[in-house]
This record gives sequence, C-alpha cells and structure tokens, in this order.
Amino acid sequence: MSGAICAAIAMSPEAGVAGGDAHLREDSLSSERVFSGNFLQIQRDIVRLPDGGQASREYIRHPGAVMIVPLLDDGRLLLERQFRFPMGRVMLEFPAGKLDAGEAPLRCAQRELLEETGYHASEWAHAGVLHNAIGYSDEGIEVFFARGLRAGTRQLDEGEFIELLSLPLDELDAMCCDGRITDAKTLIGLLWLQRWRAGDWALPWVAAAA
Repeated sequence: MSGAICAAIAMSPEAGVAGGDAHLREDSLSSERVFSGNFLQIQRDIVRLPDGGQASREYIRHPGAVMIVPLLDDGRLLLERQFRFPMGRVMLEFPAGKLDAGEAPLRCAQRELLEETGYHASEWAHAGVLHNAIGYSDEGIEVFFARGLRAGTRQLDEGEFIELLSLPLDELDAMCCDGRITDAKTLIGLLWLQRWRAGDWALPWVAAAA
C-alpha cells in the first residue's frame, strides 16, 4: 500500500465500515475519579452497552506522550536503556516522554530528544499516533522521526538515569524478533521505519525551526 493510500484511509476512522459504529458503541451513564496521581488519573464509568445492558469500565486518563525514532547519519538508530519499575528490569526503547500541559507534540519531541540524548535534529517527520493500551488507557503516543542529528549535552531530569545505545537496523530487527525488545512503541517505530524505507509509507519531512 502506498503512503498516499495509507494516509487517505487514516483520515477516515470508519473507512470500510458500513453503517458506522452505533451497533458497537458504549455510552457513559456516570463517571467518577477513583485515583489522582502526579500525572495519571483512574476513572470508573458505568456505561450503557449496545444491547441496552450496563457494565463498569475502569481506565487510565493520560496526558499523552511522544516517541522519537532518531536516525544517525551512519544509518544506525539511537536507543535508550533504562530501568522501568513496573517491569522490574531495564528496557531497551526509543526515546520518549509525556506531554506537558498545553505543549505541542513536535515541541515535546524536540525537548525530549535534547534532554534525554543531547541531540538536536535538523529535520523532523510526524508519522502518526500510537494507542498502546486501548483496553484500559486513553494514552496516545505521537510518533516522530528525526534525522540530521547533531550531538550536544544531555539535560536529564533529577532522578532520571538513561544509557544511550546505537544499533544498526538489522540488529534492532533481530532483537525485536527474538524477544529482547518487547516495548510496544519501539516495535511500532521499527515497523514504521521499515515500511518507510521500503517506500510503502510516507514521512512528511520538514526542516527544524532555526
């Protein structure tokens, strides 16, 4: 499928669905916040089901995030190793971070790349959005690609410990294949990269603002 066709389909969430989604829709009858943390909130809603019945839905409200696929000039990819407490282990992943209130996704991507890796990019491309946990969270991760990287100084947050690693595409692919990489956003980033390099998916590159 060409990039143009892919983009056209993406513009219509109901593409190919005759009659819309009314027969699948759930409508909220009541909603309560059961937990409010530093940046996550947990909601519990009572919903009306398509057949008229009712059910409870518990889900996480998330402010949104970005992920960057950084392309080094020599063809390697820049990744990060960091301890992810819920998993209890170090994970290998593309750089990412949450959106601040009112922050534009591209500005967030540029900020996160600089803070976590020290790199600036001369060109950026917004690939799309990833919803990584649709059964229990509304989190959307905006996927960006960055190239023309220039090294600088990292600006890690207090309490943030990140190790940088660069890998060739074939090695990253092998690590995703054999289970050494299981992070969903990184798997999607690899897929997008491979489809773009194959000429199947388009990336709208733009120069970074001076």
